[in-house]
Amino acid sequence: MTSNDTNLIQRLKRQEEDALEFIVDKYLPLIKGITYKILTPLENKGVIEECINDIFLSIWNNSGKFHGDSDDFKKWICAIAKFKSIDYYRKVTKKVEITSNDIDLNVEKSAEDKLIMQEDRTELIKLINHLEPIERDIFIMKFFLGLNTEEISLKLGLTKSSVDNRIYRGKKRLNQKATNLKLKENGI
Repeated sequence: MTSNDTNLIQRLKRQEEDALEFIVDKYLPLIKGITYKILTPLENKGVIEECINDIFLSIWNNSGKFHGDSDDFKKWICAIAKFKSIDYYRKVTKKVEITSNDIDLNVEKSAEDKLIMQEDRTELIKLINHLEPIERDIFIMKFFLGLNTEEISLKLGLTKSSVDNRIYRGKKRLNQKATNLKLKENGI
């Protein structure tokens, strides 16, 4: 027996896994909308994804506490999403406040610092150009455009583990290439 709108609540309370899958399929857009609305100011997709996963875990773990019909269930899920997102927002902003108070931030960067950063970035781009084209694309998407592994895997038609493996191997090659270049520069 699989979950549907009529038996969803009963199957979820019995901890049937297909009920959770049904909830994810049916309510993911709603939960994403609530979560993104609250957490977008943080500009951290990793936190948003973690929060969404935590919302579904809360629904699963607290399903026995729900009493009501399917309309109430949708409201209950929305309430969980809203309050979980607010909790995440508070947690992340609290961490930022603590760290910013403890550290003396020098907002203005000197011309030297900007030049060093530009040179480092130029060297990194030169090193990345030595990678295979697919690895180069992955590195650009990951480290310059800030995409997460799932987004990269969807854009390139690869599995997440394949993307992670290519990042690991690419970093290893970049380290080796950088070491070889430094040795050459020093005449060794």
